[in-house]
Amino acid sequence: MTTEQERAELHRTIWAIANELRGSSLEVTEFKFYVLGFLFYRYLSEKIEKDVNEEQHRAGYPAFSYADLNDSEAQGPKDAIINKVGFFLLPSELFCNMRRRADEKADDEDTHLNEEMKRIFDNITASSRQNMASEKVFNGLFGEVRLDDEKNVGKGLEANKTIRALLSKIGDMKLGDFSQNQNDVFGDAYEFLIKMYATKAGNKGGEFYTPQEVSRLLALITSNGRSRIDRVYDPACGSGSLLLQFAKVLGLKNVRRFYGQELKTTTYNLCRMNMLLHGVDFDRIRIANGDTLKDPDREHLDIANTTGFDAIVSNPPYSTHWKGKSDPLLISDERFSPAGVLAPESKADLAFTMHILHYLAVSGTAAIVEFPGVLYRGAAEQKIRQYLVDQNNVDTVIQLPQNLFFGVTIATCIIVLKKNRHAGDGILFIDASEQFVHKGNKNKLCEDNIQAIFKAYAGREEQPHFAHTASIQEVRDNGYNLSVSSYVEQRDTREQVDIAQLNREIEEIVARQAGLRKQIEEIVARLES
Repeated sequence: MTTEQERAELHRTIWAIANELRGSSLEVTEFKFYVLGFLFYRYLSEKIEKDVNEEQHRAGYPAFSYADLNDSEAQGPKDAIINKVGFFLLPSELFCNMRRRADEKADDEDTHLNEEMKRIFDNITASSRQNMASEKVFNGLFGEVRLDDEKNVGKGLEANKTIRALLSKIGDMKLGDFSQNQNDVFGDAYEFLIKMYATKAGNKGGEFYTPQEVSRLLALITSNGRSRIDRVYDPACGSGSLLLQFAKVLGLKNVRRFYGQELKTTTYNLCRMNMLLHGVDFDRIRIANGDTLKDPDREHLDIANTTGFDAIVSNPPYSTHWKGKSDPLLISDERFSPAGVLAPESKADLAFTMHILHYLAVSGTAAIVEFPGVLYRGAAEQKIRQYLVDQNNVDTVIQLPQNLFFGVTIATCIIVLKKNRHAGDGILFIDASEQFVHKGNKNKLCEDNIQAIFKAYAGREEQPHFAHTASIQEVRDNGYNLSVSSYVEQRDTREQVDIAQLNREIEEIVARQAGLRKQIEEIVARLES
């Protein structure tokens, strides 16, 4: 495995390549889908090579190389390959062979390279249609890699030069040098690029990426005491970082299926690529594209109405608009109707919370990153909090440090929901606002911070200025306010004054003043005489 220094060096190289590829005329975020798309294409190519070669080597053909076959010879095992990996590439379509052919020609010798690459990407999608499960994962996956987009790749010779550069530079990335697990290497490189693009995206960065350390904390909370999870779900899954951190905490083999829904098609494509690159098999991915609140995925809803999801982790968009009461059908929706009121049209935060509660299994746990206003705002939001508290669904509220997320500096919070709490259980409040290290221009949860918060959550013991369990009645008496500062006493950072010592010092000062006054009077008297 790589050292952190080697990993950091690889990351610097990858980012330098990504910046070099886009050139000086493009915004860094405009070109991300080309870099990520070609990186994904390389991964798929090397995966199919590796799987086919290993199978043939086991069968007694140690010199076999899929990349060296002619296309007609590869047609025989096509169906078997699709059933195993979910897609198909002819030997001539592999990344290594496309790069070799591109390197052998000058920029002006092959002006149709963009058309050939588009055909290959289309073929990957078309081949997946022979397997219903893989079609849902691969369909439209390269939709954002627009190889005929003159703004990003140019036209004619310029487009050919851009694609040759993509093949060459991404082919030069040393993704196999420090680990035998290609999924870890490709996944790490891909997630690093997503993080860097999110960092450079300003206020929109948080739309598709949740920092890994926050994702890890949510995964620890929801998997507490479990060694295996059947179904994990994120209703606003972005690029899938929360779901993948859950797999890292439990181990990829210990999560049977991953479910999620994402509104933006571009981010939805990032998510599916991200999961495949991290080694999640296509038949374990259930990611949908659409508006979770308005049009929840039918398969997800069927699970919610039967068994529910064992674990839910989510960082929904903060204070986003939704239909709310302007859609008269929503108040009768089984997700929102129990509270008797809908979240405000301008603030859908608690609409996501009610959606998540409905989707949660009786024995499950949900951990949601929330905008702080949901803890104390009045009107409809207070009534929803009242429902959640009176139904004994609020298990824990954690105040996070400020400036953790891309594009926002506010101090967010985590609300933990459960359905199987005992009647006498109180609500645990944890003030983790000081649990961070400062790195660059952002704050970050280091591993010690994560463990301190998680241990407080798991142990549920009183810790002055850090953790307190309030009774349900205490929260009712406080107007269903769930702000952590209302229940965890703040540390007094003012300078402590010893009154007795202060009085002694004053007495000494007064005595010195009296002595000085007497000396001055004696001097004046001598001068006068």
